[in-house]
Amino acid sequence: MAKPSFRLQKLLRRTRFLLFFLSAAYLMTGSLLLLQRARVALPPGPRAPGPLQALPVAAVALGVGLLDSRAPRDLPLGMDVPRGPAARARPGPRWLRTRNPELRQPRRGWFHHFVGDPQGAPALRPEAPGPAVVGGRGTYVGCFSDSGRDRTLKGAVFFDLRKMTVSHCQDACAERSYVYAGLEAGAECYCGNRLPVTSVGPEACNHECKGEKGSTCGGVGRLSVYRVQELQPGSRKREWRTVTYRGCFRLPENGTHTFPDSLLQPNATAEACSGFCSQKEFPLAVLRGRECYCAYPTPQFSLRDAVDSSLCGRGSEAPRQAEYCEVYQTPVQDTRCTDRRFLPTKSKVFVALSSFPGAGNTWVRHLIEHATGFYTGSYYFDGTLYNKGFKGEKDHWRSRRTICVKTHESGRREIEMFDSAILLIRNPYRSLVAEFNRKCAGHLGYAADRNWKSKEWPDFVNSYAAWWSSHVLDWLRYGKRLLVVHYEDLRRSLVPTLRDMVAFLNVSVSEERLLCVENNKEGSFWRRGRRPHDPEPFTPEMRALIDGYIRTVDRALREHGGAGLPGEYVPR
Repeated sequence: MAKPSFRLQKLLRRTRFLLFFLSAAYLMTGSLLLLQRARVALPPGPRAPGPLQALPVAAVALGVGLLDSRAPRDLPLGMDVPRGPAARARPGPRWLRTRNPELRQPRRGWFHHFVGDPQGAPALRPEAPGPAVVGGRGTYVGCFSDSGRDRTLKGAVFFDLRKMTVSHCQDACAERSYVYAGLEAGAECYCGNRLPVTSVGPEACNHECKGEKGSTCGGVGRLSVYRVQELQPGSRKREWRTVTYRGCFRLPENGTHTFPDSLLQPNATAEACSGFCSQKEFPLAVLRGRECYCAYPTPQFSLRDAVDSSLCGRGSEAPRQAEYCEVYQTPVQDTRCTDRRFLPTKSKVFVALSSFPGAGNTWVRHLIEHATGFYTGSYYFDGTLYNKGFKGEKDHWRSRRTICVKTHESGRREIEMFDSAILLIRNPYRSLVAEFNRKCAGHLGYAADRNWKSKEWPDFVNSYAAWWSSHVLDWLRYGKRLLVVHYEDLRRSLVPTLRDMVAFLNVSVSEERLLCVENNKEGSFWRRGRRPHDPEPFTPEMRALIDGYIRTVDRALREHGGAGLPGEYVPR
């Protein structure tokens, strides 16, 4: 009796499995047939979309996205709707989707063969860069590969780990007169006037924007590229696009070699010349009569020897001299020194960039990175600085993949771990004001009047002034190999001082690259907003305290074999 019962149970199990298999096959076949019909274009005519309830149960059960509520209702059924990466939907059911191209193509081939097409064409088109999308945020061009030292879009670069959006990147590039905006890895924005050479499939741009759910911002080494829209005439952001007059200069002897591009135009204006050179990605527009030239700063045309503007005809009755020209700064960036990377091999010498807070460490890092082409690191992680382009902020400070490491530490243990250091010193009056502004309003803001008038300011001076002195004294005492650099010397004589710093870091740099750094010396590190009424609200007691520390540091520098502090720090 047991044997027939066992056979009956086995038959019932097989029957349940067979019924389940047949039901699944029925549902899948129904969804495939419905998908096939949805892809067949109907003759032109009014479209009468059926209600959602009219869909077969099979389509709903399998979750096949056959209807798109965002699609225009006046398009014939089966016509593809142009979309950008944010709204692009991959064709076919979910089981066809995979990131592996070796698996994706065989699946599609089997699917097309199974479904068939009455007109002889494949029912589903292979994935390819979709048509450009014109919208309020610009025109989507496609997904491109663009990375390394030969990056095409490198005119302006910034990151945003939390709030990067497509519009944010496009606006930033439009402000600087760039034509294309590229978004990479969800948080990086790149600008330029030429498209990258290598186009890749849209599936390579698969990172969601950090600040915009549902929008695509490139991938690893891949850019989602947009053609940006022209800013409206009344936009505040057009202030970036104003033409900056650099001065009147004598024309170089070999103008053809110095000026790579030119334009002859009747009644040429500074705006027209600057616009022409901006499209060519040149930082300088040179105007002489009807002649417009585009140029970079070079040793033959360094913009250090300006002459009286009247020689260029700037004045009510001043005649223009033929051998002189007017030079204007275009909104685009000098891109000869913007490429940066991590060290290809770990550095054998561990170098610190040490300074008291507020001494201009961030600005000096900008100069070093653009002069050497290598990222600088940091003892601290500052997301704000990372968003400004300092990729080394995310790297571990002891990785030795950066050219030097920012630090404000002054303890013996923290100093002796470095093999050498650039010791950056700034006038303590300026340093204290800068650091107080940073503490109250961030890297680029000004402290409010109430901050200066509160008890917080005198307490800050009493504690931080002593730190300014002890920081220098400790590095002079425990530092193994030091290069002392004064912030004021960098401001007065940038290229010679920067040349000494680069030599200390054991990096070879061309003169053209140093001139590029000089042309981009400010970067994005000027403070915005309203200055306080009294930029140096020091009481006589504060000055007596600070002057005593200045004399102590000056004496220590001289005993260490240096030249002491600059004369403007305090009267001798």
